[in-house]
Amino acid sequence: MKTSHNIILAILVLMTCSCKKFLEEKPTNFITPESDLSSAKVARAFASSSYQYLQGVVTGQPSSYGGNTWNLMEFMTGKANSDLGQTGAASFQNLTYDPTSFYIDTWWQQMYLGIGACNLAIEKIPQINAAGLSEADKTNLMAEARTLRALYYFYLVRMYGAVPKVTQIPKNLDLKIARTPAKDIYDSIIIPDLLEAEKSTLPWRDGSGKVSMGAVKSILADVYLTYAGAAINGGNQFYAESAKRSLAVVQTGGYSLFSEYTDMIVPGNKNNGEFILQVQFAAAVQSAAATPATNPLTALTIPNYSGISKYSDEYGSVYPTTQFISSFAPGDKRVAEKQFFYTNYANIKTGQTVTFKGPYIYKWFDVQAVTSTAKSDLNYTIYRLPDVELMYAEASNRAEGGPNSTAIQYVNDIRRRATLAPIGALSQAAFEQEVWAQRNFELCFENKMWFDMIRTRKVHNDVTGNWDNFVGHKTVFGATFAEKQLLFPLPKQETDVNPNLLPNNPGY
Repeated sequence: MKTSHNIILAILVLMTCSCKKFLEEKPTNFITPESDLSSAKVARAFASSSYQYLQGVVTGQPSSYGGNTWNLMEFMTGKANSDLGQTGAASFQNLTYDPTSFYIDTWWQQMYLGIGACNLAIEKIPQINAAGLSEADKTNLMAEARTLRALYYFYLVRMYGAVPKVTQIPKNLDLKIARTPAKDIYDSIIIPDLLEAEKSTLPWRDGSGKVSMGAVKSILADVYLTYAGAAINGGNQFYAESAKRSLAVVQTGGYSLFSEYTDMIVPGNKNNGEFILQVQFAAAVQSAAATPATNPLTALTIPNYSGISKYSDEYGSVYPTTQFISSFAPGDKRVAEKQFFYTNYANIKTGQTVTFKGPYIYKWFDVQAVTSTAKSDLNYTIYRLPDVELMYAEASNRAEGGPNSTAIQYVNDIRRRATLAPIGALSQAAFEQEVWAQRNFELCFENKMWFDMIRTRKVHNDVTGNWDNFVGHKTVFGATFAEKQLLFPLPKQETDVNPNLLPNNPGY
């Protein structure tokens, strides 16, 4: 099946392409099947290869105009519009997408390529015995690979539900693997991989962008929060486990909120401050893999043909609906000009102010790339501190039957930066909705909202201000979420070559 081809391709790339220092140096030698796999550098190379397809959560449509995997989760929320028909926005806005639609196959392919790279690292690293490579070193390298494998599978089960379980290097291409239920993937791969990674001595932070203990526990907190929620219905035990990990990250990890929102778009702040795990990009350094080394989101979110940048293409691929912007509370700094959004900028040639038709996303506005290089160095954030603080607030509120003082403090820290008044004592239900609201606004357009909708089965109605049930919620585009929207369809090109994947998800 196609998944098998993807995994084999990952192996071939890793075994025939260059060995390089983590996202930094040009190739200096090659790993082939005949190579002497007996050095600490080779062990590092295997672990580093696990990151190769992490860019797949942002990129992945190299032959399309303005289309990137990131778009999918934003279009699905019903809170995003697009200037480009090529992005496939309409089929997701009106919920007419199907197994052949844009992005559906790319997410699947990129995640399985990443899993293939992780499986290779997990199998090969323990076999390497070399001077300067201690057992603790190998444990930490394995922890990186296991954490990333868990993350790739975490995306897959939330998007597709039951998926093929692949934990070893395939011996041939003649594989037609059936689907394994999502709960079994959680129980046999995602959670065990992360618990094993927790036993390592990885540092709490890593300034180079590698997996840290903070990243391990942040992902695990997210996994347990999701597992406790609607899809698996694990219950309070797993809310408590989530709260335990998220609290440890906040109190022990050494992360701190940036004083200004615009600090997040300063290239010098990559992997620092409130950033816990980011997809690494570097405009001046090409990866050994055939994937872009520059962050595409700056150009992707510039208003189409606005003439404000050095980019030859200004896509306007995703921008917020007016209803979403209006749903922010009065005085919320996040919606002020050039915080999370912007409505005007200077023309690159004339210097005259260009006023857009409405707000566009400013979260990936790389000033140097826009005005000079047309190559963005910004990383893409998977986890940052406010996300984890809000995980703790939600999980502890559920586990303990109401909000504790620490949970309230974390919510107020986020509100304070947004120049909103602090909250006081609230009921369990009211506090939960406040946490959901802060996630909705703080983490908007970071590919978090759709997964929150699926996990909680709730959607914020930007017109009424209420929290609607997911099934039955009507978007501002006039489409209504149904049960079938809880999972994406399996890509047709996968089911065509592997009938064991059928039947497809309900409704497809």
